Order: sequence, then structure tokens, then C-alpha cells
Amino acid sequence: MSRGDRSWPGRERTAEERERDRQERERRRRHDPLPVEPLPVEPLAVELPPVESVPVESPAPVEPPGVVEPTVPPLAQPSLSLPNPSLGVSPRRARAGSPLARLVAVLALAAVVAAVVLLLHSLGSKHPKPIAPPPVVKVLIPEGKTRVQIAQIAATDRLKGSYRVASRRSPLLNPTAYGAPKGTPDLEGFLFPATYDMNPGAPVNRLVEEQLIAFRENFGVSEITRARALHVTPYQLLTVASMVEREAQIPGDRAKIAAVIYNRLAREMPLGIDASIYYAIELKDGIATYTHELSEAQLHIDSPYNTRTHVGLPPTPISNPGVASIEAAAHPAHVSYLYYVAGADGCGEQVFSNTLAGFETNVASYNAAVAHSGGHPPTCKHTLTGTPSGAHPLGYRQAGKSCPA
Repeated sequence: MSRGDRSWPGRERTAEERERDRQERERRRRHDPLPVEPLPVEPLAVELPPVESVPVESPAPVEPPGVVEPTVPPLAQPSLSLPNPSLGVSPRRARAGSPLARLVAVLALAAVVAAVVLLLHSLGSKHPKPIAPPPVVKVLIPEGKTRVQIAQIAATDRLKGSYRVASRRSPLLNPTAYGAPKGTPDLEGFLFPATYDMNPGAPVNRLVEEQLIAFRENFGVSEITRARALHVTPYQLLTVASMVEREAQIPGDRAKIAAVIYNRLAREMPLGIDASIYYAIELKDGIATYTHELSEAQLHIDSPYNTRTHVGLPPTPISNPGVASIEAAAHPAHVSYLYYVAGADGCGEQVFSNTLAGFETNVASYNAAVAHSGGHPPTCKHTLTGTPSGAHPLGYRQAGKSCPA
């Protein structure tokens, strides 16, 4: 039973005890940092029943009951406001719920909301400037160009490096995989003609890579299968396509010229294609393009590319053909032509024949047209067609000479 419990009866305090209690309260009030109002205590007068049979020892002096003071835990830091002990609120909860804490929390939330609003506003109002695409150089490689002529185009478009060196070989393509002989000197025929987007000053080997990738996309299983059906290697089919590219002046003649080549190969006749002789002269003289009429001596140049004096195909392609000429070489016309010569009207069409007599008649007509033009190739009178600028009738006659029978 607690000595401070006033629910039990006790003896009446004397005036001296009450005075002592008052002094104790005064002492505690002076040392207690919190003002605490004393609780009123009324004296209780209770008579204890006498105990006769049980001896009772004199009780130890009992401290007079006083007011139970609340204990306040010491604070680690000074607080702006202290809780009222009578409300029964702990100091920690009092600090968290104080007006100043609420004000700080509200201000922090307002700052976050303002930052988000400003960010959204800046994202919505500011549009990033579009980044200009890097400049592009469009490198145009026409059909029928040789690697030496492409080298000139690459230099004109300011690509870096030697295209002739870069186009000798590449890890992207092995000519022997297409049936080319070992020791084939370069990639002539595989350098696919197209328009390529290049960065200014790009290395030439990048152009070669793009051309080889394009070739593989346009010369695949179908063309290889067709080569086997024609009893030639894929490389030989590509060589036929390179001659068709240089010979044909209009699209309709491509498949017919391819047929003449295959027909002559089957009969083991010299092809007599002067375009291959032009290629031999360009290789011999180290020039990109030879544009003059072939002389009698040039018609007999000692070169494996001279298809007047050598039977069979030239050792390599003589140009880099496009899709149309590759298609013509893979699918020649079903005709028995063995000869062709430029038409006398000068518009680029070839006149085909099955016999030498028919060929000689067509040659005579062409020579008459040349004589009528003052010794120059005849000029086309049509307004929508005509021999392309710089073109010349190839593979049928030069200086009055006809293709050998």
C-alpha cells in the first residue's frame, strides 16, 4: 500500500507537520523549472480500531503525504514551448505538432510544388532547337563505269584515299567465290553502280564497302543459278553483263546483245566487241577513258582483252554493270543472232542479223551514213531518243572494219 494513497484513513497531522509540508513545497517550487499548482489536500480524521491481542511495533516515521509532482525528462536542446503536464502530452509529440513545425512543413511542401510547376512550365514553353543533320555527299556511280573512272568520281567528291588501291580487294567479297580465277587483280565488275550518301571527306574504302554490299544484294542465288543453267560461272556471267552495259545504248537491245555473246561463245567465234579493246587501251596507257576512234593498229593490240584476236570472254569484267545488264546476261533473248551493228539513223539502236551477208549489208548502210555526216557518226534526227553524249558504236566496226565472222 502506498504511503501517498489518500483513500485510506490516517491520523490527523499536527500544525508542525503542516508547516513542514508547506516549507517542503516551497523548496521544491524554487528548484522545479515548471510551475506546478499544488493540489488541495484535505486532512482526513480516521480512528483506527484498537488491537488488543496482537502487539504492534511502533511504526517508522512516515513522511507526511505531500503532493505528487510530475517528472519532466530533461531536454537535449531547448524547446520553444513546453507541454502542459496537466494535458498529458509527451515532449516529442508536442514538438512535432507545434505551430512552428507545421509552418516549416507547409513551407517545404509549397517549395516542392513551386519547383514542379516551374519545371513543367519550362518544359512546355521551351522547344529544343532541331539538330541539323550532318551534311551528306551524294556520290553518283553510273552504270558501266570502270574502277579507274570511279576513282575520278571519288576524287571529285573529295573522298579521302586512293580508290584504285581500295578497290583491289576487300574482306567483304572474294572474287574466287564467284568462280574468278586465282590471282584476279581487282574487284572490277563487283563495284555496284548506284548513288551513295557519304559523309564529306569519308574514306574511299567506305564507298567500296557500300558498293560491295549493294552488289551482294543484287547478285545472289538467282543469278548464280542462272549462270549454271547457261554453263558459265557467276563471274563469267558478270563479265557478259559488263560488256552488255558498255555495248547497249537502249534498254531493248540488252538481252539481244547478251544472246549474240552466248551464241558466239557456243560456236567458239571471236566476240569482236570493240568495247573490250577500249578497255585494253585504257589499261595499257593508264588512262580512265579513251574517246578516240580505234586505229588499225589498236584493233590488233596484243591484249587478252582484244576480243577480235582472242576467242572467248576477256579475263575480267570490263565495267561495273547495273541491274538491267545483269538481268540481260542472266536471261538472254531467245534469238539466233550472231552479228549486230549500229543503226544508220544514229539513234543508238543496233541492227541484228543471223548471217554474215546480212551483217555486211547493215555495215554498208552505216558507213554510208557516216560518209554523209562528213566522216562522223550519224546524228539522230529523233527528238526523244538518240545516242548518249560521248557514246560511240562499239563491237561491230571501227574505221570501216566489220566484226570478224
